[in-house]
Amino acid sequence: MSNHNNHINFIWQIADLLRGPYRPPQYERVMLPMTVLRRFDCVLYQTKDEVVSNYDKLKSRLDGEALDAKLNKVSGQKFHNHSPFTFEKLKGAPDSIAKDLVSYIQGFSANVRRIFEYFEFEKEIEKMNEANILYLVVSQFSKVDLHPSQVSNIEMGLIFENLIRRFNELANETAGDHFTPREVIKLMVNLLFMNDDALLSTPGTVRKMLDPTCGTGGMLAEAQKYIKDHHAEAMLYTYGQDYNKRAFATAASDMLIKEVAHNGMGENIKYGDSLIDDQFEGKTFDYLIANPPFGVDWKKQQKEIVREHEKQGFSGRFGAGLPRVNDGALLFLQHMISKFEKVDEKKQKYGSRLAVVFSGSPMFSGGAGSGESNIRRWIIENDWLEAIVALPEQMYYNTGIGTYIWVLTNRKSKERKGTIQLVNAREYYVPMRKSMGSKRRKLGEVEESEPDHIEKLVQLYGRFGESGDSKIFRNEQFGYTRVTVERPLRLRYQMTFEDKARFLDGLPHLLDDIETIDKEIGREQLLDWNAADKKIRNILKKIGSGWKATEFKFFRDVFTKKDPKAAKVLKSKNEYEPDADLRDFINIHLDQDIDKYFHSEILPNVSDAWMDRSKDKVGYEINFNRLFYQGQNIRRLNSINQELNKIEKEILLLIK
Repeated sequence: MSNHNNHINFIWQIADLLRGPYRPPQYERVMLPMTVLRRFDCVLYQTKDEVVSNYDKLKSRLDGEALDAKLNKVSGQKFHNHSPFTFEKLKGAPDSIAKDLVSYIQGFSANVRRIFEYFEFEKEIEKMNEANILYLVVSQFSKVDLHPSQVSNIEMGLIFENLIRRFNELANETAGDHFTPREVIKLMVNLLFMNDDALLSTPGTVRKMLDPTCGTGGMLAEAQKYIKDHHAEAMLYTYGQDYNKRAFATAASDMLIKEVAHNGMGENIKYGDSLIDDQFEGKTFDYLIANPPFGVDWKKQQKEIVREHEKQGFSGRFGAGLPRVNDGALLFLQHMISKFEKVDEKKQKYGSRLAVVFSGSPMFSGGAGSGESNIRRWIIENDWLEAIVALPEQMYYNTGIGTYIWVLTNRKSKERKGTIQLVNAREYYVPMRKSMGSKRRKLGEVEESEPDHIEKLVQLYGRFGESGDSKIFRNEQFGYTRVTVERPLRLRYQMTFEDKARFLDGLPHLLDDIETIDKEIGREQLLDWNAADKKIRNILKKIGSGWKATEFKFFRDVFTKKDPKAAKVLKSKNEYEPDADLRDFINIHLDQDIDKYFHSEILPNVSDAWMDRSKDKVGYEINFNRLFYQGQNIRRLNSINQELNKIEKEILLLIK
């Protein structure tokens, strides 16, 4: 068993101590901060005495940031702890364990103290102490050696990933709150960086990456690992934001621990809701990566988002449109696009690349003119969408639904301009040896002695060619015009006793006029409302009665019925009134001639139809399944009939 798996299992066993005072879904309140705390303790162990000694000398002369800076230098990290306590020393005083543990946490530099404030850990310390389990938990964690010499940063990330996945399963989280599988992140990172070898190989290259829904920071960590492995001469500054306090605290601590000089003082990870509290407002990034929540509504943020959309338009983030309130995925995408770096190679600005994971909904939800369709239109007409990769189902821990990686950029290569590549990777998987929640499949990895699916997909993507699993389309092939097709209203007129009574119930003051019309026209059916209407108006004119428009409308509603044998109702001299019940809509691709399509496909079947082009709406959708559908052989009708006759005879025999 691998080293990190041993640690995961041991930490998970410690969680059993919480049973009783805590329900299983609440375990993460203790286990995540304790794991982080123990990691910090191990990282700082070797320099601890020297830090404490320097603190005693400096505390009377320095405080705040100045003191932190001095002690961080002594610790050799971006943080320190000047408390005399360690996990080993905490075990020495069982009676004062709660007070001592709080004092230990307060001994950290300000950046770490802020992390534990977001963990809200002091109230958990108090709760465990009251339940007489605090000492046991601290004692057991002191046995877990998380020193970097024993547990690398990569392995530490895997420990966090596994623990968080298990906690999410215990909490029965929705599909919207999930941890992205490591191999999916690897594929995303490879797709982001695959064409930038020349750029990243330039000595002194510095690039910035943002994850606006960073969770525990797994995507940012994987991106930094890629750069370190492939382009050691380049520097990747990573930034993230998240609205989940514990996830934010875990990500901030993970980044702080990482031995990467450009992670800052843990300040690159910000707390807040990216949609309404953008912590990186006005900043742009070279790379953006995210796995926003699937199908999670934005009702709580609706008021502020609608205000920004209406007041700022395209000068804000959400000018292209607003999706339905029950799925905010495309809001996150617009937010990320607002962070694109403009292309200006003279100023060494090379644009941005973006990779994001979505469910299928953002590709096709919403018809022409809807918020979703308008957002897709804005993206595709700006030629930002480079490709979509369909992943296998059952890849996520909390949901079995199909997922898709979107790759966007404002610096497409010459051969990709005006096109979108669709890659069908649904069959690129190996079964899991052991299921993890809903996750039963994974992309094969060469490190695990499996088929190297990531490399195969990167090559398939990079070849940019047509094959069974890769298709290239022009941008306009995803757009269509929604054309309104009208058919004429046909009305017959007839005055009956019942209808006459109904009309006079509503407008009794027109009794004399109705009697006159009844006498003059009679009660026969008239199949031409145009002629009947003209007669009625002439009668009213002759008797000097002027009706309001609403009275004429009520008269027609009461005394006419739709009849396919009746004459078409004229709206004006050369225009017929449409029948709303017969109204239809057709979607015609943007690369098709609308008039030609209408005259060849519609008119032969519906001779009296016409198009109302004033109601045209342009829509965009990406029907991935239809574009990759492989139909099975269709059986002949006589074969089906023969089979039905055989079954029918068998049923009759059974009845007998």
